[in-house]
Parts: sequence; C-alpha cells; structure tokens
Amino acid sequence: MPDLIPFAEAAHLFEEFEHTAWRLETRRGYASDRAGERFRAFLDGVLPEPEPNHPWNVNVRTQTAYGKRFSRVRIVDAPPTDGQRFLMATAPAGVAAGEDIRCLPRADAVRLGLPSHDLWLFDSRILLRFHHDEDDVTLGVEATEEPAAVLAACQARDAAWHYAVSTAEYAARVRSTV
Repeated sequence: MPDLIPFAEAAHLFEEFEHTAWRLETRRGYASDRAGERFRAFLDGVLPEPEPNHPWNVNVRTQTAYGKRFSRVRIVDAPPTDGQRFLMATAPAGVAAGEDIRCLPRADAVRLGLPSHDLWLFDSRILLRFHHDEDDVTLGVEATEEPAAVLAACQARDAAWHYAVSTAEYAARVRSTV
C-alpha cells in the first residue's frame, strides 16, 4: 500500500490552490455521512437544512471570491443509493456557496474508464487519491505530483465533466423515474 496521510494533513490545499480544485466521488456512500444525525433524519424523510456557515461552505465562498473554482462530479448508481440521494439533497448548499456539483451515471463512468477511487485534483498538478475500507471509512489519502498520475486524473476530469449534468437536473431526472 502506498504511503497514506490523514486527510486533515492535506486540508491546507483547499485554501492554497491557485485556480481549480476538482473532485471525483465514486463511492456509493460515506461512513462519515451515515454517522450523522442529518443522514438519519434524511432517511426519515426530513430534507437537510442548508448550512451556509459550515466551514466547508465558508471556505468555498472565500476562495471563489478570489476567482478560484471548486467543482466535482459524483458518480451515481441507478437507482441511487441512500448515500447518493443524501448527497444530491445536500448539494444545493454547496452550489449556493459557489461550487459546481455535477452527477454522472455509473454506467457512463464505467464506459469512460473513470477511476474507481475518489480523488481531488488541484490546479491540474497535485493529486489526492482517497483510500477507503469496505465500510466506506476513509483510511487516508495518497498525495502525488507524479506526472503520469496527474495526467490520468486530468483526463478523467475532462471526460467526466463533458458528460456530467448539474445535480439539480440529475435529481429531477431521478425523481421522474420513481
């Protein structure tokens, strides 16, 4: 296994990047979400309230005010898992903060040969690859600037972005098929 660092040790990148921070989310759910009260309430039919003062949203607003860009593509199953539905329900708060959040059907991700692991790509030069266990717990991240790995992440970003649609549009599609 590669050298992993705790995700918290890479948190500085979310303020220090110069232009773009892009995320690929591949998991069917996250242990951190399932452990929260908001997720349990969501399963009981309560839509999550926006959290404009959550540190993530505050930082996104701050960085985008400097002209930086946050974006992500979430790979979604058909039908979406509870974890994916929760992420779609919480996406409007991130969008309101300035993040561009899009969704891509898993079948398209497979067809495009996208990675099966989560990642963050900063300024097309720094890659954080997530490692999770079978229960969706983040074990740590692998940080690299190795050119071949970064190039592969850039190619995945470009392919995913081309086919992904806004979370609002994707959620409307899902609702219309239920």
